[in-house]
Amino acid sequence: MRDKIRIAIVGVGNCASSLLQGIRYYHGRDPEDAIGLMHWDIGGYAPGDIEVVAAFDIDRRKVGLDVADAIFAPPNCTTVFCPDVPATGVSVRMGRVLDGYAEHMADYPDARTFLPADAPQPDQAQVVRVLRQARAEMVLNYLPVGSEQATRFYAECALEAGCGFVNNMPVFIASDPAWARRFEAAGLPLIGDDIKAQLGATITHRTLTDLCRKRGVTVDRTYQLNTGGNTDFLNMLNRARLKSKKRSKTEAVQSVAAQRIADENIHVGPSDYVPWQNDNKVCFLRIEGRMFGDVPFNLELRLSVEDSPNSAGVAIDMIRCCKLALTRGEGGVLYAPSAFFCKHPPVQHTDDDAWRLTEAFIDGTCKDKHAELAAQRGGGKAGA
Repeated sequence: MRDKIRIAIVGVGNCASSLLQGIRYYHGRDPEDAIGLMHWDIGGYAPGDIEVVAAFDIDRRKVGLDVADAIFAPPNCTTVFCPDVPATGVSVRMGRVLDGYAEHMADYPDARTFLPADAPQPDQAQVVRVLRQARAEMVLNYLPVGSEQATRFYAECALEAGCGFVNNMPVFIASDPAWARRFEAAGLPLIGDDIKAQLGATITHRTLTDLCRKRGVTVDRTYQLNTGGNTDFLNMLNRARLKSKKRSKTEAVQSVAAQRIADENIHVGPSDYVPWQNDNKVCFLRIEGRMFGDVPFNLELRLSVEDSPNSAGVAIDMIRCCKLALTRGEGGVLYAPSAFFCKHPPVQHTDDDAWRLTEAFIDGTCKDKHAELAAQRGGGKAGA
C-alpha cells in the first residue's frame, strides 16, 4: 500500500475543480472501465492515490472553505461530473494577490469574476510554513494567465519548502534556464510550462501541422481562434496579460512546422469571451497551404470541448510523473514529461516523440535520454 501523493494547489478554479472531481471519480474503479485516462498506473500510483494537503486562493467565496466545497463555489462554472467529492479536512487559505487579479474583471457581474477577500495576504515565510507543515510534495500552479509576479512568488515558496513544481500556466519557469538550474541544484523536479490539454485546440493544431510536414504539404498561413465563457477567457480580455500565452501557443505550433511560418501568417491565441459558453471552449482552426504541383488547399475545423476536464486529464499524469521523479531522486526539469504535457517546454519535440520519451521516463528506461534532452537546450527546438 503506497502513501498518497501530497499536493498543494495554487488557484482553486475550474481546473482544480475538474482535477479533484476526477481523483474522486476514478477512485476504486476497475482500470478496464476507466475511460478518459492516458495512464491508469504511473509508478504504482492510480488517480485515487492523489490528495490535496494545502490550497490557496484569493476569492472570498472560497477562502476558509474546505477544498471539496470551494471547487464548486463561484465563479467556477465547469461541468460537475462527480458531485460527491468528500471533505478533505483542508481549508483554502488566503493567497498572495500580486498580479494574479486583473482590474478589468471588477467591471463584470460577481458570478463571473473574482472577488478578492479582505484578509491578510501571506508572505513567503508563511506560505513555506504551510507547505512544510502539510508535508506537501509538490505545488500545482493554476494562477490566471498574466500572473508573472505571483507565479514566481509561489515557485520561490516551492523551492524553499522543498517541493516539486508543476507549472500549468504560461509564465516561463521550466523554460527559463535560471529557474531550471535552481530546481536542479535543489534536487526538486519541475514540469512546465503551460499545460497542453488532453484533446484541445493546440494539440489538434500541432497534430495537423505535423501531418502537413510529414506529408510534404507546405503550410502558408494558419489561425486558431478560441472563445469561452470561464474566468480564464474573461481574464484574457486584458491583452496586456496575453504576451506569454500567445508566445506559448504560437511556438507550440511553429515547433512542428516543416519551416517557420512568417509572423504575419500565423495567429494562435484567444479570441473572445462569450459568457454563456461557461467552461465550454470553441476553437475555429484554419490551415491554408500548397500540395503537389503547388496546388492550393485549405482545411477548416471546429472543435468544442469542456476546457477544465480537458486540462485535468493531463494534470493527473503530470502529478504522478513528478512523484516518480521525487521517488527516484531526480531534480530539475523533467524534459520528456514537459515536452509531452506542456505547450512551452524547454525542448520541443513532436508529440509522437514526446510520447515515446515520456513512456520511457515512466518505465525508467530513459535516464540517458533525459541527459540528452537537457543537452539539447542549446541546439534543438527550444521552447524558450
